[in-house]
Amino acid sequence: MQKIKTKKVKKSSKQKKHDNIRVFVAGGSRDGKNTAYAKAAYELGKEIGKQEYQLTFGLSSCGIMGAVAKGVLESWAKMPNHTRKPIEGVTTEEYMRRYDAEKELKKISDIVVAKTLEERKRHMLKAEFVIFMPGGVGTLDELAFDCVAMQDGLLPKKPFILFNSLGFFHHLLEFLKDIHLKGFADFVPFIVVDNVFEAKVAFDMIAYRYLAQKPKKDETERILEQIVYDLPYVIEQRNLDSTKTTWHILSEIHDTFTNKSAAEKSELSQAIETAYLNKEIARMYDRLEKTGRDTALVSHKLSSLKKRFQKKGKFFNGLH
Repeated sequence: MQKIKTKKVKKSSKQKKHDNIRVFVAGGSRDGKNTAYAKAAYELGKEIGKQEYQLTFGLSSCGIMGAVAKGVLESWAKMPNHTRKPIEGVTTEEYMRRYDAEKELKKISDIVVAKTLEERKRHMLKAEFVIFMPGGVGTLDELAFDCVAMQDGLLPKKPFILFNSLGFFHHLLEFLKDIHLKGFADFVPFIVVDNVFEAKVAFDMIAYRYLAQKPKKDETERILEQIVYDLPYVIEQRNLDSTKTTWHILSEIHDTFTNKSAAEKSELSQAIETAYLNKEIARMYDRLEKTGRDTALVSHKLSSLKKRFQKKGKFFNGLH
């Protein structure tokens, strides 16, 4: 992949915070059967709060969305003297009547009531970037709406993160790749993360390469593709040396491609490519494992249906 010429961003040893950055998070209003989904959502909310980003969401006290909001509030409670509000809830009049806030979420005072669901979606999409958590058809509807809006030029290209908790989005990712390869849709550079640590690294990369540099419209998609491509390498380096920050690693990448020899550039390119491929291979093995379980389940259901059909056939034959 062609490397993008990016400016080196200066910062202090402590990560520089960005003011007035909004993160729109879409996810389920239910917890899901596995408690790990809600736990990961809560931890993600805490990380969003630590970054001092404002959460924009569909105002729910339940499920994945409620867990994210509680995590955000917990982190912001530990950071006094804020003039901004940690959460903006966006809903419609009908959904507002159904909203039954829990004690923690009664602290959400910044509530926007839209006239229609589409107006609600458009308002939330004003956020600087978007995260999709596990959810149901409402989450899927939101994701499809956003993809169409970007494809048709109604929404500026911006970072879209898929929080792939427990491989939740593996079917969807395969489908999106397939419809792109068959010529029915544009490629969407989703930033896929599998856990909260990877999400934190992605936040850092978005801050360094997107928020700090404010790319022009024609540069945005290439920068997002580069984040997708480099992310596994940065995660790998963070895991190998916990003392290195994401910003340090990104500065090293920039310095190598700007100032080092051709051999050093080639070595780094190969390392980034290897990390990217290893991550894709690991995800494919995970998908294969899930497909194997799905195949076994389908086989069991087919056997059960076949037995029922045979019994039913005998029953009907006995009536004649």
